[in-house]
Amino acid sequence: MTSRRQFLKTSLAVTGAVALNNAMAANPKDKGAVILSTWNFGLQTNAAAWKVLQNDGSILDAVEAGAMEAENDLQSTSVGLAGRPDREGITTLDACIMDYNYNCGSVCFLEKIKNPISVARRLMEKTPHVMLAGSGAQQFAIEQGFEIDNYVNPESEKAWKAWLESSEYKPIINFENHDTIGIIGRDDDGNFSGACSTSGMAYKIRGRVGDSPIIGAGLYVDNEAGACTATGVGEEVIRIAGSHLVVEKMRDGYSPYDACKYAVERMVRIRKEASKNIQVGFIAINKKGEYGAYCIQPGFQYAVQTAEGNVLLNANSYY
Repeated sequence: MTSRRQFLKTSLAVTGAVALNNAMAANPKDKGAVILSTWNFGLQTNAAAWKVLQNDGSILDAVEAGAMEAENDLQSTSVGLAGRPDREGITTLDACIMDYNYNCGSVCFLEKIKNPISVARRLMEKTPHVMLAGSGAQQFAIEQGFEIDNYVNPESEKAWKAWLESSEYKPIINFENHDTIGIIGRDDDGNFSGACSTSGMAYKIRGRVGDSPIIGAGLYVDNEAGACTATGVGEEVIRIAGSHLVVEKMRDGYSPYDACKYAVERMVRIRKEASKNIQVGFIAINKKGEYGAYCIQPGFQYAVQTAEGNVLLNANSYY
């Protein structure tokens, strides 16, 4: 598999991708299909999703394929089995998926399963439930034909052993320039779907679950208004039901950019001191196909794929 770094260089050369401001992002020329993904590996994620759409796949198929692309990247240390472990040295995975009919599925605290996003989709489609956790999620995955995978990323293991020397648990802003793959999309018919997957915060307390698998926090899709996904410190996103808040503001007529900004400003207002030392970012698409993003700290990037190409953008920030 092409590494994220190699793919980034290639994509920039091919598409001429440059950092654009959100004013441009909020008014794309093409109001047809659009895919948004978090962080710089969103370029790779978008490409996988776009390929599905080009081959007449559904928007749900597309976002799942995009998330899987990140989960399968063994160079990544924040998504999938290659992700950094908890403080006990064990990598646990969280993911959720949602379609344009309000169907959704989620797994959290899942171990040794390569593609949690696909387990979440299987849960959505095969059961009346929305969320499974821990050993129950793993049991369900195995029953559905997913295989146990004991892969351990040597880089992640090495970093964990180094961390043990101090055992200081302190989130680092823009750590490795990403921590979650969030992907949302709109097809040519105006239908939405979204997916979110992560291995969570590095060296978290065992059992910790962030916003990524929580419908309404890390991801929300509403075919009447649009879609949103979040990245960053999940605890802060959960406090304001962040993605749902952004979608509701779009329903009220806010642009995607302004809706994301509204959510960040609320977060900062209620967590003023804490917000100075953390990162949270939102990306969103509205019913018109307009898109935008906003974050707390500088440095959050997101990728946008339309018929015109696949580009990496810098989000505006509160600070």
